[in-house]
Amino acid sequence: MQQVTVRVPASTSNLGPGFDCLGVALRIYNDVIVTRGEKSRLPAIARAAADLFFQRTRCAPFSFSISIRGDVPSSRGLGGSVTIRLGALLAMNFLSGNRLDRLSIFRLCARLEGHPDNAGPASLGGFTVVRGENVQRFEVSPALYFVLLIPDFEVKTSTARKILPARIACAAAVENCANACAITAAFASRNYSGLRGAFADHLHQPFRKKLIPFLPRVIAAAEKAGALGAFLSGSGSAIAAVTLRSPEKIAAAMLRATRSTDARTLITTADNNGARLFRSPSRTTNLHGPSP
Repeated sequence: MQQVTVRVPASTSNLGPGFDCLGVALRIYNDVIVTRGEKSRLPAIARAAADLFFQRTRCAPFSFSISIRGDVPSSRGLGGSVTIRLGALLAMNFLSGNRLDRLSIFRLCARLEGHPDNAGPASLGGFTVVRGENVQRFEVSPALYFVLLIPDFEVKTSTARKILPARIACAAAVENCANACAITAAFASRNYSGLRGAFADHLHQPFRKKLIPFLPRVIAAAEKAGALGAFLSGSGSAIAAVTLRSPEKIAAAMLRATRSTDARTLITTADNNGARLFRSPSRTTNLHGPSP
């Protein structure tokens, strides 16, 4: 029997105004262990990923088992479902002789997700900008910290999308475009001071605060404590702040701002590698193949 382990990073997406477009891979991981030839009851999303892979490659399906371990919390807006889908796709690809390149794998994962903003950074690492099936990637400095407030409750993506309005005002859309462009320019140039004031959003956060009532005051507390900005991570419930200094002070301020809510904080940096393959305990190899 062949076995492969794929380590997939968590990701924070949207970054406020970059709805379904912007994302950053984080140094928090799930390991997806796949063994070919074993039969077991599979998670539905892993089975769907394998089925799509076999359909796309016309490779003969084979039985396999899958197990997931790691630190990426589910339904918190940190790309937990992507770690499973992408891990399954990359494992299937390796066990089938690497029939697809990394861009094709990313596109399959985005198709399964229904939106590409987590699939991009989890696949390629760093900061990614996704437009349809096209993705651009930028390295992120280890000097930039991501401070995460992770509440003890889940928010399902489907629920968070149902509460969004069908229309918003033109002025609000223009401000979102300007802010998303400013965030992209700051990451591309590594001039992270340009992030300050750019995370304001009108597309989703004002409506999702119904699900996370303390969102506005946690964002305000993070910024008052010195963060460049803060935003709802994906569809939540996690909230992320970005800073070049004093991450512990910002984490404490965010936690206090929840008041009575049980939550924890986590300080991390960006992952610039994306998903990786472990063939043996002593060796890791990038799974990607040629760059797009």
